[in-house]
Amino acid sequence: MRILLPALVGLALLSPLHARPAAVSPILTTPDAVDSETYAQPRVARVTHVALDLDADFEARVMRGSARLDILAAPGAREIVLDDKGLAIERITDDKGRALRWTVGTSEENKGAPLTVQIGAARQITIHYSSRPDASALGWLPPALTAGKRKPFLFSQGQAIENRSWIPTQDSPGIRQTWEASITVPDDLVAVMSGERLTPQGEPAGAGRKRYRFRMAHPVPPYLIALAVGDLAFQPLGPRSGVYAEPVTLAKVAPELDDTERMIDAAESLYGAYRWGRYDMLVLPPSFPYGGMENPTLTFLTPTIFTGDKANVDVVAHELAHSWSGNLVTNATWPDGWLNEGFTTYFENRIDEIVYGKERAAVLADISWDDLQRDLRGSKPNATKLYVGPGEEAGELAYNKGAIFLRTIEKTVGRERWDAYLRAYFDRHAFQPQTTAGWLADLRANLIKGDAALEAKLQLDRWAYEAGLPDNAVHVRSATLAQVDAAIEQVKAGGPVASLPFASWGTQEWQRFLNGLPRTLPSVRLAELDGAMKLGTSPNAYVRSAWLTLAIGNRYEPALASAGEFLPRVGRLLLIRPVYRALAAQGDWGMPVARRIFAQAQGDYHPITAAVVERILEPAG
Repeated sequence: MRILLPALVGLALLSPLHARPAAVSPILTTPDAVDSETYAQPRVARVTHVALDLDADFEARVMRGSARLDILAAPGAREIVLDDKGLAIERITDDKGRALRWTVGTSEENKGAPLTVQIGAARQITIHYSSRPDASALGWLPPALTAGKRKPFLFSQGQAIENRSWIPTQDSPGIRQTWEASITVPDDLVAVMSGERLTPQGEPAGAGRKRYRFRMAHPVPPYLIALAVGDLAFQPLGPRSGVYAEPVTLAKVAPELDDTERMIDAAESLYGAYRWGRYDMLVLPPSFPYGGMENPTLTFLTPTIFTGDKANVDVVAHELAHSWSGNLVTNATWPDGWLNEGFTTYFENRIDEIVYGKERAAVLADISWDDLQRDLRGSKPNATKLYVGPGEEAGELAYNKGAIFLRTIEKTVGRERWDAYLRAYFDRHAFQPQTTAGWLADLRANLIKGDAALEAKLQLDRWAYEAGLPDNAVHVRSATLAQVDAAIEQVKAGGPVASLPFASWGTQEWQRFLNGLPRTLPSVRLAELDGAMKLGTSPNAYVRSAWLTLAIGNRYEPALASAGEFLPRVGRLLLIRPVYRALAAQGDWGMPVARRIFAQAQGDYHPITAAVVERILEPAG
């Protein structure tokens, strides 16, 4: 018999580390808000607070200790179901230390297994456990894989459902939780987390060990609980921002981040106060799988964005924008993920416009349009939807199609009216989950307000639920990229490559050029491009990735050596995934090379990256 939990809004949760009580975030109960990627039954019993007490064992590659969970349960509820992905559980006790019965159900690939605890009347439980050495959320790096080459490094990556491999909780974006943590590490390393840093210098914790304590007083989706441990130094960038990095890296990366405070000010001028206290960043080793990760108070960044020209600091604007769209208002389920990424990509561009001007924003928006067109051409129709229903294949265009959707609304209703709506929207739904249907209802109630002509002009349901690109989509065109387009036409016409003005190009111009060239080119033309532009040895990872994808697609033999050097040292999926795909698509010419490179590089990749590449290289059939 299922027991339903009553309304949750307004209930308070107290924690020893909280300066003030935090309101419990509601659970959405509409059918579209049911998360198929969790075993939890939050309307019966849900986690509201997680208190971690863990020791980082670098030799064994495990996190070991306990997680204390505060529970809100319906009257008569006798059990709680958590998510577990390979945890080694020793025992589970109630708040008086009495043993509780628990079982782990059948495990599913990627999703893990249900951990069911018989809580009886207990509303606080403690799970004593350790993670596995191969926990999918944790990247344990030996010194050789760090920038400094002297000390090991650990970082977590919880999105989308990986944190269940090191934190026993209800791992769903719709079940927001406050948290606190005590993390013990070797005393020559520094621990940082995505919350308030209570002991920035650490405190003694026995021979050769140091303890760091953290807290997050706002309810957040569990995927945003993040940890890193390593040889880290810190440099302030302004009164509420700074950057952590390995000491040998810090001097290189800090100058490219010196506009961070201006970005925070710009974001606040658009959509209201930044509600997370500090905005710091952590530059990770190259095996980090993403460009950035929007962990509250501590954005994680890949070193690949630092190319010497500040051309890629839009990644910082993107992760900062997530402090509103994603962290403040979060997709309730992963099929609604575009509510995070599409909104954020739009918001990022608005920050860029304020800080760097309209033409820089136009360049990035035009590149976004290009990326969307490529994804539309290369995806099955169902994978070109924003909202992806149960059983449908997820696409890769939530960022750009979502951003263009919002830009289309802006152009239709006017920027002033749109900004007022969006600012109020973030206030109305702060620290809460959201669905596509819920946002559309909010938009209709607070922006459209029964205007049938406006409703018809916007084509909202077509944008949200149908495949392809509606015919009212707004394409922002860049004058800068128009000049690059002229260079592309010169190459197509057979003109000399050496005369092109590429010496002044930044990352975006290079991307436009390489992605805009014909996909079929003879080896002699590829050799001319490579020789004049030094593409096969470019230190810019964006340029190298785009070049290798083109060159390998044409079976350009010198590209194989370049790929063999590039792929093992870069862990960012955005940059290596297309190269592996290009190799795999070339069958007997490229697939053996891809598998040989992956065999060499696999141990250096984050588990998420390794799993994606493995799927690309699986035999067809």
